[in-house]
Amino acid sequence: MSVEERYNLVTRNTEEVIQPDEVKTILEEKKQIRAYAGFEISGYLHLGTGFIVGKKLKDFADAGIHTIVFLADWHSYINDKLGGDIEAIRMAGEYFEHAMRSVGLEGANIEYIYSKELASRAEYWEKVLRVAKQATLTRIIRCLPIMGRKESQDINSSWLFYPPMQAADIREMDLQIALGGTDQRKIHVLAREVFPKLGWEKPIVIHTPLLMGLTGAGGRMDLTPEEMQEIKMSKSKPMSAIFIHDKPKTVSKKIKKALCPPKEIDGNPVAQIVKLVIFPNLERFDVRRPEKYGGDVSYATWEAFEKAYSQGELSPVDLKSGVVEAINTLLEPIHKYFDKRQDLLEMMQKLTGVPAE
Repeated sequence: MSVEERYNLVTRNTEEVIQPDEVKTILEEKKQIRAYAGFEISGYLHLGTGFIVGKKLKDFADAGIHTIVFLADWHSYINDKLGGDIEAIRMAGEYFEHAMRSVGLEGANIEYIYSKELASRAEYWEKVLRVAKQATLTRIIRCLPIMGRKESQDINSSWLFYPPMQAADIREMDLQIALGGTDQRKIHVLAREVFPKLGWEKPIVIHTPLLMGLTGAGGRMDLTPEEMQEIKMSKSKPMSAIFIHDKPKTVSKKIKKALCPPKEIDGNPVAQIVKLVIFPNLERFDVRRPEKYGGDVSYATWEAFEKAYSQGELSPVDLKSGVVEAINTLLEPIHKYFDKRQDLLEMMQKLTGVPAE
C-alpha cells in the first residue's frame, strides 16, 4: 500500500485532522506508528462509537498502524460511570472489548489496554504531574467538557486529574496519533501545546464527527462543542440512541420517532446516520418503496442522496424505512457474535438495569 493510499485511509470520514502534513510525514518516515482512541466504560455500545470511531480505528489498523483500544477504567471511575463502582466498570470492560471486536476491531494490529495497566506504573504518575505542572487550573477546568461536565458545575476535586491523565496516557503508550470525537479537542490541543515544553513528541490529532441523538437539535447546526455534547447520541439517553444490540423492531420503533424534517439535511439526525454510518460501512443506500410512490431507489454516494432528499424526491417516511433496513443489515453480524456470548449481555443488564433488546 502506497503512502498516499495509507494517508487516505487514515484521514477519510473525519471532521478534523491536526495537522495533515504531519500525517504524511510520519507515514513516510516512521516504520512503527502507534495510534489510539480512549473510551469510558459504562453502558451498551451505540452506533456512534461502534461505526464511526470503531470504523476509523479499523482504518488505522488497515493502514498498518498499531492501533490501541484504550479502556479507561480509572477515568470512568473519576467520571462516576456505573455509580463510580470500579469493579463494575472493569466487569463492563470485558463486554466493551467484545463489543468492539464485534464491529471488526480484531487482528494483529489491534491491541486492548486498560488504564489500570498504566496506573500501576510510577513513571505514568510522573508524567501526569509533569503535564499538570505545565497547565493552569483555569486551562484544566476548560477541558472538563470532555467528561460531559460543565465548567460552571461544582467541581469534584478528582475531575481535575482527568485531563492530565488523558494527556499522560498518550505519552505513556508512546502514541503518535490520538483519535477522538470533536468533543475531545480541548484536551488534545492541550497535549500538543504541553508536550514540546516537556521535550516530548506532540501527537497528531484526528477527530471524528459526533453523531447526534435521534431527537436532534431542532434543526440547528450552529452548535458549540458544549451544545453538541448535550445532544450527541449517548448511552444515557436510550430512546435517542441506537445500540448495537437493538433488535429490528426496536430499531424501527426508535427511527420512526426520530426527528426527520422533509427536505432538510442540516440538523436531521436520520440523514446524519446515512452520511456518517451507512455510506462509510455499506456500498450503497437502498430504499424500498411501492411503485405508486416511485418504486425502489438506490444511492451510490452521499452527494446523490443529499440532492435527492433536499429536493423532496424522497419522503421522511421512505428515508426512515431505508435507514431501518440499513442499520439492521449492519447489526446482524453483531447479533450473531453475541448469540454465543449472552452471558455478557446478562451481566450488562445487571450492571445497568437496562436489557439489551
